[in-house]
Amino acid sequence: MAFFTFLLFTGFVAFYATWQLRRDQLNTQDGYFLGGRSLTGVVIAGSLLLTNISTEHLVGMNGSAYRNGAIIVAWEVTSALALVVAALYFAPRYLKMGLTTIPEFLEKRFDGFTRTIVALLLIISFVATLLPIVLYTGALNIEAIFEISDLLNVSQKQGIWITILVVGIIGGVYAIFGGLKMVAYTDTINGFGLLVAGLLVPILALLSIGNGNIISGISAVFENDPGKFNVISTESGIGPGARTAILPFEVLFTGLIINQIYFWTMHQSIIQRVLGAVNLKEAQKGLLFTGLLKILIPIVIVLPGLIGFYYFGESLYDNPDSVYPLLVKKVLPLWLTGFFVAVMMGAILTTFNSALNSAATVFSLGIFKRYINRRANEKKLVSIGKWTSALLAAFAILIAPFVANAPSGLYQLLQQLNGIFFIPIASVIIAGFLFKNVTATGAKAGLLFGLGFYVIMYYVLEVDLHFVHIWGIEFILNIMVMHLVSYWYPQKTLFEMQDAGVVNLQPWKYAKPISIILVIITILVYLLLGNV
Repeated sequence: MAFFTFLLFTGFVAFYATWQLRRDQLNTQDGYFLGGRSLTGVVIAGSLLLTNISTEHLVGMNGSAYRNGAIIVAWEVTSALALVVAALYFAPRYLKMGLTTIPEFLEKRFDGFTRTIVALLLIISFVATLLPIVLYTGALNIEAIFEISDLLNVSQKQGIWITILVVGIIGGVYAIFGGLKMVAYTDTINGFGLLVAGLLVPILALLSIGNGNIISGISAVFENDPGKFNVISTESGIGPGARTAILPFEVLFTGLIINQIYFWTMHQSIIQRVLGAVNLKEAQKGLLFTGLLKILIPIVIVLPGLIGFYYFGESLYDNPDSVYPLLVKKVLPLWLTGFFVAVMMGAILTTFNSALNSAATVFSLGIFKRYINRRANEKKLVSIGKWTSALLAAFAILIAPFVANAPSGLYQLLQQLNGIFFIPIASVIIAGFLFKNVTATGAKAGLLFGLGFYVIMYYVLEVDLHFVHIWGIEFILNIMVMHLVSYWYPQKTLFEMQDAGVVNLQPWKYAKPISIILVIITILVYLLLGNV
C-alpha cells in the first residue's frame, strides 16, 4: 500500500509538470534556463521553498533540534529578514539589468575574469557540498522508512548506495530535459505536498502523545524538557568550546546575517527563480510569501526533533540524523508513508534539480560561451547545459556516500563547508552594489583573500571561534582588502546600471507593508521563545 501511494503521487507530479510544459519552447536560452521569464509569485514561492527545504533540513535540522534544542531555528526565522532585503533592494536591480545569472552582474560591474572566478566557485560549491549532502540525506531517509536494503536483500550501506544512484539519475533526468520551468512546476506541487506531509508528522505525534488533544501533547513535550524550546543559545562563540558550539546567539549579529543575505539574494539556485519572474511585482510576491513560509517552517523541521526527544530520550544522541526517519515510521500510518516518501523524493529532487540547472546555466553562459565557443547559438548553449547537468549529477552521485558520519550532524557540516564559498562571493557582490570605488582588481583580491582566510582560520589554525563568527570577520576584512587594493589600482570609469527593458518594473503595492510585518514577527519569535 505504501509503495502504491508513493508511485501514485510521484506519477502525478511528473504528469502534471510534463503537461504544463507541452507548449513551452525549451530550446531557447530564456526558455530553458529562466522558464521563459514567465514565473508567477505562487510558483516562485513554492519553488524557492522546495529548493531550500530538502532532506538535509528534514533529517539534519530535526536531528540537531533533538540533540541541541530549538536554537537551530535561527537558520530559518532570520531568512525572512534576508528575503525582505531581496524583495525591496536586489530584485528590482536584477530585473532592471535583465540578468540571467549572478556572475553576469559581476562582469557588468567589474570584468569578465571576476565573473569566471565566481562561476567556477559556484559550480565547485554545488558539486562538493550541496548536491552530495542532499543525495545522502535523502537516501538515508528513504532507506530508514522503506528499508530498501531488506527489500533487495543487501547491506544497509549498499541500500543507501542504490538509493543515491536511483534518486540522482531521476533528478538528473528532470533537470536535463525540463529546464527551470520543469523544476519550478514540480517544486510547486511537491511544495504543497511537503507542507501537508511535514505538518502531519508533528500533528499526529502530538495527537498520540496528548490522547487526541494537540494542546495536551505539546504540553507534555514541553514539560519533558522546557529548555529544549529555548531559541536563544547560551553557548559561547569565542574561546574554548566555540568550535563545537551549535549556534551561539551572538553569531546572529555577525556572520549569520551575511550568510542569509548571500543565500536569499545572491545564490544562483535561489535567485534564478526571481530572474525568471514575469515582472517585478510577481518576483516580490514570491520572495515575501517565501518569507512568511520560512517563519512557519520550523513546525516541520524543528518541532519533530523536540518530539523525538520526548519519545527516544538520549538514546539516539550518537546518531541524531536517524531521529526523523524513526519518528515518521512511528507516527504515520502505513498507507501514508508512501505519500511521505514521495514528497521526500520531491524535496530531494527539487534541491538537486535546482542546483544542476543553476550550475548548467552558469557554465553554459558564463564559461562555455565566453571561453570555448563565443559564436554558440541558443540551441547549442541549451545542449551544453544538458551535458553539464549530466556530468555534475554523476560527480554528485559518486561523492555522496562519503559525507556520512559528520560529527556535528549533516546540516552543520553543510553550513561549515558553505563558508568556504559563500562569504567571499557575498562580499564581492555587496561591494559591487554599495561601493562604487571598488575596482575589478580589488574584487579579485577580496575573493582570493576570503577563500584563503576561512580555510586557514577554521581548518589549518583551528582558532577557538565559532565558524559563523569567522564569516563575520572575513566579510569585514574582505571589504577592507577590496578598498585597499582599489586605492592602488583605481578604475577609470564608474559603473552605471542600465535598464535592459526585459520586464515590467512596477513594484507590488503591498511589498513594504508585508516586509514590515515579517520583521516584526521575526523579532517576536525571539522575544516570546527566548530564555524559555
